[in-house]
Amino acid sequence: MKVSEIFCFRYFPSLQNRDEYFEQLLNNEHEAVKFVNLYLLVLAFSFAYGLAMGSYHSPEQALSAGIKVPVLFSLSIIICLPALFIIQFILGSRLRLGQMINIILSGFVLITSIMVSFIPVVVLFLLTGGDYYFLQLLHIGIFILSGIFGMKNVIDALRYSCERKGVYPKTGVEVAKFWIVILGLVGIQLAWNLRPFTGDYGKPFALFRHYEGNFYSAIIYSFNQLVEGEKKTGKPYYYPQPVKQDSLFLNK
Repeated sequence: MKVSEIFCFRYFPSLQNRDEYFEQLLNNEHEAVKFVNLYLLVLAFSFAYGLAMGSYHSPEQALSAGIKVPVLFSLSIIICLPALFIIQFILGSRLRLGQMINIILSGFVLITSIMVSFIPVVVLFLLTGGDYYFLQLLHIGIFILSGIFGMKNVIDALRYSCERKGVYPKTGVEVAKFWIVILGLVGIQLAWNLRPFTGDYGKPFALFRHYEGNFYSAIIYSFNQLVEGEKKTGKPYYYPQPVKQDSLFLNK
C-alpha cells in the first residue's frame, strides 16, 4: 500500500457494503496503516466540528474547541479501551489489540463524519442569531445522534467478527453494549472538565472553567432557560442547594 493511500477514505465506514468493509477492517494486512488512516479522519473531522462550535464566541475559542474535541475523543478511547480488551480476552476473544482499536476507531470516524455533516446547520443558527441555550442543546443533540450511529457500527463489527469470523464470543457483543454506556459516561465527564467549547458571546475568552455544578443540572437549566428565558432573580426550583449554574459546552 502506498503512503498516499493513508489520506484517502479507503477505510471509511460504508453503510451500503458493510460485510466487505468489516472484512477489510478485520484482515491482517496493513493494520498500522488502517490505524493511521482512521485516526487521522477522526482528528480531521472532530477538529472541523470544534471550529464550528467555538466560532460562536471568537477565533481563539474556535481554535481552542477545535483542539479540545479531538482530545475529548482520544482520551475517551484511551481510558476505556483497556477495560474492553481485557474483559473480551477473558471471555475468549481472539481479536488482536490492533483489530479492536481499529473497530472502535471506525465507530468514531462515523461519529465525527455525521457531526461534520451538521456543520451547515450549526452555521445557519450562528448566522441567524441562534439562542445561546438552543445552541447548547443543539450541540448535545448532535453528539448523541452521532454517537448512536457510531457505536452501532462498533457493535455490528463485533457481531460480524463473532458470526462470520468466529474470533469473537457471542457474550462479548452484549458486554460491549454495556461498555459503550461506560464510554458515554466517561465522555460526558471529560467534556465537563474540558469546557467551555463554545463560550458565551460577549464574555472574555477562557480556556478552561472552574468546576461548578454538574452536567445533568446544566441540561435542565439550559432547557428551562430556552423555554422560559433567563431568570434575573430567584433560584431554579430543581436545585437543592444554591449553586452557580453552568453548562457543558458553553462558557456562561
